[in-house]
Amino acid sequence: MGEPEHRGPRPASAPVSDTAAVVLDDEGVVIARSASAATLLACSPGETYAPLSGLLPRGGPEAGSAGRLVTVPGSDEAGRKVPLVCRIVRLAACTRGAPDADDTQWLVLVTPAEAVAEAADHDSERRRKRLSRAATSSIGASLDVTEMAQTLVNLLVPEFADLATVDLAEPVLVGDEPPHLEASGDVRLCRTAAAQSPGISAEDLLPVGEALPPVSDSDVMRPLMAGQPVLVSDIDALRAKLGVDTETLRLFVPSGAHSSVAVPLYARGLILGCVTVWRSQLPSAFREEDAALLQDLASRAALGVDNARRYTKEHRSAVALQRSLLPHSALNVAAADTAGVYQPAGGGVGVGGDWFDVIPLSSLRVAFVVGDVVGHGLEATAAMARLRTAVQTLADLDLDPGELLTHLDDLVLGFSDEQMTGEFRSEPSDSSEPSDHSERSEPAVLGATCLYAVYDPVTGQCAAAAAGHPPPVLLPPEGEPAFLDVTPGPPLGVGGVPFEVTEFGVRPGSMLGFFTDGLVESRDGDIEEGMERLRGALAGADPSRPIDEISRGVFDGVRPHMPVDDAALLLARIHTLSSDQVAEWEFEADLSLVAEARELVVGQLSAWQLDELGFVTELVASELVTNAIRYAGGPVGLRLIRDRVLVCEVSDPSSTQPRLRRARDTDEGGRGLFLVAQLTDRWGSRFTRTGKTIWTEQPIGGPLV
Repeated sequence: MGEPEHRGPRPASAPVSDTAAVVLDDEGVVIARSASAATLLACSPGETYAPLSGLLPRGGPEAGSAGRLVTVPGSDEAGRKVPLVCRIVRLAACTRGAPDADDTQWLVLVTPAEAVAEAADHDSERRRKRLSRAATSSIGASLDVTEMAQTLVNLLVPEFADLATVDLAEPVLVGDEPPHLEASGDVRLCRTAAAQSPGISAEDLLPVGEALPPVSDSDVMRPLMAGQPVLVSDIDALRAKLGVDTETLRLFVPSGAHSSVAVPLYARGLILGCVTVWRSQLPSAFREEDAALLQDLASRAALGVDNARRYTKEHRSAVALQRSLLPHSALNVAAADTAGVYQPAGGGVGVGGDWFDVIPLSSLRVAFVVGDVVGHGLEATAAMARLRTAVQTLADLDLDPGELLTHLDDLVLGFSDEQMTGEFRSEPSDSSEPSDHSERSEPAVLGATCLYAVYDPVTGQCAAAAAGHPPPVLLPPEGEPAFLDVTPGPPLGVGGVPFEVTEFGVRPGSMLGFFTDGLVESRDGDIEEGMERLRGALAGADPSRPIDEISRGVFDGVRPHMPVDDAALLLARIHTLSSDQVAEWEFEADLSLVAEARELVVGQLSAWQLDELGFVTELVASELVTNAIRYAGGPVGLRLIRDRVLVCEVSDPSSTQPRLRRARDTDEGGRGLFLVAQLTDRWGSRFTRTGKTIWTEQPIGGPLV
């Protein structure tokens, strides 16, 4: 009969009445047999049965201890010749005769091939039903394309196939829609997921994460491009039809495979990818019903992949938008070095309603802002973006903290009116239909909180006002951190209540901490406990470390393990300008003193070795001092500040805002402020408690001395 035709796992079970059993020794002599064996095999005890003896494994008692599947001829009860499927298993080793003479007995289970095939069909049908039920509950449960691809191959192996791979179009992996393609050579796929049964050799196959080499258009590929499955029962023919070189072929076709099915992931007329299954250990080849089942699974998977792709695209866009709204976490300006940390609720990668900002102001001053919008997700982010933009715009007007929050409060009330107006207009005309308020014209910002502080590095003073927000914490160079006594105003959107400004001095080297309540709130503790944790973390911080390392360490040490809200922390290491960086004078309302002002400016710039800025600065100071004396009266203050830029300030007691205008040819005046604007890099004015200050900035070309 020759050698066994196939090695593999145990065949599908056949009915007991169709199975015969024969026990043989090493020589093929029948030791015992069942009654049905006499009909199927015509063998008797004590006789050698040649058809089976030739199938016994050789090489000692341990050889062939695993079962074998073989086919031998036999007869049924009607005397017809039928093929039989045999399974041979070593039973035991026993001693017969001499003590060292081992003999092995073999159990041969014999079943008509037709019965085995029927049982296999029955098992295959049950396997397909189980696979279909499992696919219904698992495919589409994830919104991650890679995770979904891995779920699909894990379903297919080892129940349906010995090896399964999913290859997705490269645009799909990043959330984009793949193009409409006609030829397979234009498709660019990436191996996204793979699964294989134990013992399968797939070392040469393309690994997960690698791009598939392009395959030219052929009879094998055309059905896939049309969304149809391809069933392959002749692997050698497949190798020939793919039309790729030997090296590339090993990336596509596993060794030892005897059949395969490939089905495209096809949705809305687009090729999203392809799922391919192979059999090598499973004895039965793929059939048409297997291809139909895989096509059904692939159709479900394609819809899931397309939904996940859309979600990925929207999520990436939302995250990119959200991240773009946050400021740079580290900033180095003349007034302070800053570093911020933000983390949304749940520790994800998105952005919610908490925010912070560092806004450079005129005369080297800086504004620190921290705020909190109620809620999470994209709607809270949109509300945060509106508030942050409004604060930046108002800060450019150089308003004091209390006045800025008052304007911001009015804007929030306006946002609320816009939202309510939009909802009213969106009411359906048919009162029988329920109204849908889920799509709002503008996000709600009522109840948002904000703290705004302005620090002046010349005076070392900081002014702050809060709208329902926790106070900042101050850590002096020597001493313990303490929360500042900033009078808390109502949250934004209440209206009609002024915001009180608190002023305090800050020594050089001190650290100011601004935070949102999500950093100090927890499920099992109150906010006072969290603020004490923050105070303790700052007290234990090493001031010699970089500010970004301190902020991250403090944030991680204070943030609750199970946070209930977004959290933000902004730390600022405060600087103060030295006395040799500032020069200031005061003049009475006498136009004859303008010449003295010019001389003082030129002399100071010479002392600072900034003679190249002397001409412009002298002209600017002359124009501004002249206008102040002529139109505002005295006293008039003149101040020069030297850092990365040269600042020239002129202060007067008038609250009239200067206006830039273009003088006509016949006008005798009106050109002074226009010249100032043309000669300087930036200019502006801000109101003070005693009047106003007009300032200009000029870049300093060389290094400071």
